[in-house]
This record gives sequence, structure tokens and C-alpha cells, in this order.
Amino acid sequence: MAILVTGGAGYIGSAAVEDLRGKGETVVVLDNLVYGHRKAVDSSVAFYEGDIGDESLIQKILDEHTIEACMHFSAFAFVGESVEKPDIYYENNFVQTLKLLDVLIKNNVKKFIFSSTCATYGEPQYVPIDEKHPQFPTSPYGWSKFMVERALADYDTAYDLKFVALRYFNACGASGDCGEDHTPETHLIPLVLFAAQGKRDSIAIFGDDYPTPDGTAIRDYIHIADLSQAHLLALEHLRNDGKSEFINLGNGGGYSVKEVIEAARKITGRNIATKIAPRRAGDPSRLVADAKKAREVLGWNPQFPEIEKIIESAWNWHEAHPNGYE
Repeated sequence: MAILVTGGAGYIGSAAVEDLRGKGETVVVLDNLVYGHRKAVDSSVAFYEGDIGDESLIQKILDEHTIEACMHFSAFAFVGESVEKPDIYYENNFVQTLKLLDVLIKNNVKKFIFSSTCATYGEPQYVPIDEKHPQFPTSPYGWSKFMVERALADYDTAYDLKFVALRYFNACGASGDCGEDHTPETHLIPLVLFAAQGKRDSIAIFGDDYPTPDGTAIRDYIHIADLSQAHLLALEHLRNDGKSEFINLGNGGGYSVKEVIEAARKITGRNIATKIAPRRAGDPSRLVADAKKAREVLGWNPQFPEIEKIIESAWNWHEAHPNGYE
């Protein structure tokens, strides 16, 4: 039996592939390499290049391998781009996922682990955010993920599809050979490290007048190794006939932009210049997860909650891969 990992050449998907193989699991990867990297997946892993909505390709994979479950990481994930190009986000993230689900169900593959996001909540009404928080996304990206969540609930009722939808907060860090290599890069930690490497002149701090201790926005940063482990625990939950669940993944604390930059200065020993820029529209002051359910249902316990350890792992990876995977 094998685990199909869609988006397995991407940032978090490749870490999950590495961890699955470390547990002795057989893995099959599907990735169209729009944002993923072929070099992020060991050459010994069965690899198919293509789209998740290519039903004939999905059927070919299921014919050639005995698939037990699917971990679905594949998605477009740039919030700003989703506002400018909502059509490709709904098509890629929602419509193609439905096609994937339909082929899986026809072939009696009914264990599904979904890479969701805290973006399904929209503007927080309270923090920390638990799974009962109202969901009203503020971007097409968030809506595309929310729509998949709704479909999963309906597919459970109609077709007995069992799923765990994991709502990530801010994924970061590096795990083993897997690190963050996006084009364009929009995440704070790699951008700060680029400044430390001299690839950027400075880091923009978007707003320093938030109602937080140092005036900058606070986010819940979670190491990709901890995210990956949550997926393995979700797989065991489904193997043990666990019911379908929506679960937050976060550390329940949070660090401000200034705290992240200061930690990066400490880890790298480099001067990192900053400049204050206007707030970005729609940026809440604080996004922090209540991840109690992940601990209770999955037995999940993050091993790398400290921002210094997160940044150290990312720094080591970027220093070892100055040009990313290329």
C-alpha cells in the first residue's frame, strides 16, 4: 500500500514525503512543478509530473500503485495573486481538487488529508482562533480552500470519505533536505534571511502602529517538521477509523515582525536593515491558533515552537542552498 502525495515536490509536501519514507511508508508523488522542485524529491520515489485535475493521469497512478490514502498539498497559495487572478485559484485549488476526489472515490480510496489554511477564517473576531471561529475568508485563496473543506464534509456524508483538514498558520523553517524556495518569495522569514545574505538591501515592516507590544503584527509561526508530523498523525488517525476532522496547526503563541527580525540578527550574526512601510490592507494585528484540538485528537506536540530554532533551521538550509534547489 502506498500514500499518494500531491504537491509532494513543494515546500511542505516534500518534508512530508521525507518523513513518510523515514517511517517506512511507500510514497507516490504527483506534482506539476509549477511551484514545486523535482530536486526536492529523492530520485528513488515514484514521481508523476502533471495536474491533480488530470483524471486520466490520476487513474493511471491508481492502476499502477495500490493507493491507501492521499495527502493533498497541491495548491496555488499567493493571497495577492488570488485577488488579481481569482479564476486560476478557483480552478486549480477547488475544481481540480473535486476531480481528484472523484477519481479517488471511484477507486475506493477514502482516506484524505487536506492542506488547508487559517485563511479560511478571515478577519479574526477573537484570538487565539479555535476551530469554532466563524469562517469568512477575505481572499479568493481563502475561499478556494474553504470551498474544498465544504466539499469534503459533503463527500463524507455522501460517499463515506474520511478526511482530516489541517488549517495551517504560518509555515516556516527547514527540515532535513527540504527548505523554502518560492518564486516569488513573499514570506517574512526567508525574506529576512535574504537580507542577511545580502540579496536584499532591507526588510519592509508593514505597519508599526498595531495594538501589540512593539507595534508590529504578530503571527503564529510553525516549523514544517511539526506540520509534517501532524500529517503522519492524521494518517494514523484515519487508519484507526477516526472520524473526519477540521484541525488547527499552530503553536498558540506568536511572534511579532520585529521579534522575528531580531531573532534572525542573533542567529545569523548579520546586520539586517529595516524600513517602516504603510500597513497592508487586510492585515490583522494578531493571528494566533488555538491548537488544543490537534493535541487532543492527534496527540500532536510541536517539537520546534521557538522562533530561534525555526530561523536557525531555515538559515542553515539557505546557506547550504544559496540558489535554492537550482
